[in-house]
Amino acid sequence: MSTTRRHFLQAATTGGALAGAAGFSLLSHVLTPLLSGPDDGFASFQPPDSSETDDATHVLNRLSFGPRPGDRAELLRLGTRGWIQQQLQPETIDDAWTDARTRHFESLNVWPMGELLEYNAKELLDQLTRARILRAVHSRRQLHEVMVDFWSDHFNIDPSKGDSKWLKPADDKTVIRAHAMGNFRELLKASALSPSMLWYLDGRVNRRASGTDKPNENYARELLELHTLGVDGGYTQQDVMEVARCLTGWTVRARDKARFAVGKVEFAADLHDDGAKTVLGTAIPAGLGEGDLERVLDLVCQHPATARYLAGKLCRRFIAEQPVGTVVQAVADTFTATSGDIKKTLQTLFDSTEFMAARGGKVKRPFHFVVSTLRATGARSDAGPVLQDYLLRMGHAPFQYPTPDGYPEEAQPWMATLLWRWKFALEFSGPGLKGTRVDPAWLTASAGGPARLAAHFLGRRPTPAESNALVASGQSLGLLIASPAFQTF
Repeated sequence: MSTTRRHFLQAATTGGALAGAAGFSLLSHVLTPLLSGPDDGFASFQPPDSSETDDATHVLNRLSFGPRPGDRAELLRLGTRGWIQQQLQPETIDDAWTDARTRHFESLNVWPMGELLEYNAKELLDQLTRARILRAVHSRRQLHEVMVDFWSDHFNIDPSKGDSKWLKPADDKTVIRAHAMGNFRELLKASALSPSMLWYLDGRVNRRASGTDKPNENYARELLELHTLGVDGGYTQQDVMEVARCLTGWTVRARDKARFAVGKVEFAADLHDDGAKTVLGTAIPAGLGEGDLERVLDLVCQHPATARYLAGKLCRRFIAEQPVGTVVQAVADTFTATSGDIKKTLQTLFDSTEFMAARGGKVKRPFHFVVSTLRATGARSDAGPVLQDYLLRMGHAPFQYPTPDGYPEEAQPWMATLLWRWKFALEFSGPGLKGTRVDPAWLTASAGGPARLAAHFLGRRPTPAESNALVASGQSLGLLIASPAFQTF
């Protein structure tokens, strides 16, 4: 049965509107291994068998980039609580296959950092993007990957600026990935002294060599507004100016000037304003030198506005766009009581009744949508130019957001991407994407038939209307990928 674009789009709207609920080619010798993959659990494929989203499906939807064929069986074996506990301890999860495959991206394992500047900047971005996609698709440490995505937006860097073109891979590895499930203060300090961040928000030129020099306030403002207290956190313009004074003197050896140790971060005492300051009502004495940074970090991390701001963002990611205030306060209280322990803060969130009750209702951002498609189908992909081009057209290519606030979490900004999502679903399930392969017949047989495959994608048994639409479409896999139920979580 042939399917016109009109018929496909018509069928894709069955069950309600969604609003209700360019890469650089990598050298060919690394591509073949990336098209292979681990055992994704087809032998233990257990699609849901209830008419509503159950606990197992809900937890998989929220703490991962979507279930692979074998993930539900693994969660049921461990129990919901056991699986969450495992994900909260990513260091205990064997992820050797993913680690081995991402080692093919040699630039992401370069040290010292200055050697990154020997690479083509487009190739670096390509390798960084491929690694992000492949880890999100294949890593068994799914919550860690979700938090990497979260913190990458929170501490967003557009690597097109200056030496960030070459330094962002190091930031991704030593800042975001290293601290994504650790302690917030340590993460914040690593970000503050990241060579890439010092380039992006001009910290490297924040200096006061004489009494007439005015400190650069760019990083200080974003530190307070985006990274810690939030725009309504109670700080003033005077606080921004004082924080900028505290952070004067930190420099990065630049590519066009330094011959050795390019990208090295250093503190230049002669460029630092070492006078007395007052930040958020607290006096910082003169003469601390680089210790001013530590005082600022202590003040912002211990401020109650920071706990509320971060708790709100985490609840919006894992619960709802407008979470109730009681759960936000509970998460904030744990953040404060544990001095910013990210795992314990998340534990409080996942233990809440609000988290377990929040079924569906959140729209997948394009990156989430594309990755969940690859996961749901057990697809193999090189994460190459074709896949990256779709992410660009949907407006959600990793590492390419131009402003410090990062890609939006809310659904509304992504509504304009629906046609590209449907086009992706059609091409993925039809002729296929270059560099990506999937076997729909094998997938259907492994699931136990079309109805069980539909349950895998929808997170529940299909309704009669959905079953009829799947038959009528002649493109059941494409329709499942484009369905409102699959594009929400």
